[in-house]
Amino acid sequence: MMVPVALLLLGALTAVAGPRLLARADWTDREPVVALWVWQCVVAAVLLCCALSMTLSAAAAWQAVRGHVFASAPSGVVDAYALGTTGPWAALTAVALACAGLWSGVMLVREIARARSRRGREQAELLLRAPLLPGEEAADGRLVVLEGDRPDAWWLPGAAPRLVVTTAALRRLKGRRLDAVLAHEQGHAQARHDWLLHCSGALAGGFPQIPVFAAFRGEMHRLVELAADDVASRRHGRLTTALALVELNEDRGVFGPVPTPHAHVPQRVHRLLAAPDRLPARHRLRLTATAALVPVIPVLVALVPSLRAFR
Repeated sequence: MMVPVALLLLGALTAVAGPRLLARADWTDREPVVALWVWQCVVAAVLLCCALSMTLSAAAAWQAVRGHVFASAPSGVVDAYALGTTGPWAALTAVALACAGLWSGVMLVREIARARSRRGREQAELLLRAPLLPGEEAADGRLVVLEGDRPDAWWLPGAAPRLVVTTAALRRLKGRRLDAVLAHEQGHAQARHDWLLHCSGALAGGFPQIPVFAAFRGEMHRLVELAADDVASRRHGRLTTALALVELNEDRGVFGPVPTPHAHVPQRVHRLLAAPDRLPARHRLRLTATAALVPVIPVLVALVPSLRAFR
């Protein structure tokens, strides 16, 4: 039975070709939301190839699994897959892929647990640094202002995301520039970028030897910032958003020759000032539809023998 092997080869090809094609594309920075969608479709196709290969390998190795997978299929369909001609490799493949899937789930749970623990510590720090006044009730989703010497603003994800801004940021950022920073953080909250970061972090942490997952995590961290920048720039203008980024980060040394953890900020500012034109709506729609078809290809490959049986 060659279908599981074909699915694994297709998954490997997608994992290699997808990131390379996206790295060569000249539109990803212009359309970060579309790029986020394309990346998700590529990774989903790789995972779907593994899942389908695992299912068919398990059906070939064990009669009980075969009975569930092909319960309602005609006998001709089962014969088309030639499930009885496999060797011991089918069971080994199914077990290996099942372990990989279970490990991915464990990594995702660990990533979410770490995020919740970190969020809990941040919430406790907020209560310590910004305690409620006597008689004041906690309000979900409110803007929290903290005393601080460094201008900063961030958001705490969760069921009710909270925007946090320091008093130094309030003193430095005035008018629309402060609004642009807050709109950037609101863009993260509204798009639930935290889930993209959780999933990409789980895959990269669970399988550090697989380049596609490391690239997925790196691009998610970069593209979500660009997408949030676009939310702010559409509301308050590109120049206002760029100046707000500069004023918020100039004390961190990000514009100097020495690399810092925020080294991506100069590229973001340059992108905002360069004002690249968006792709035409028809082009964006075509990219979105093409990416949506990528996860469909493994399903079609898995169905090829059954389609032949009805000819």
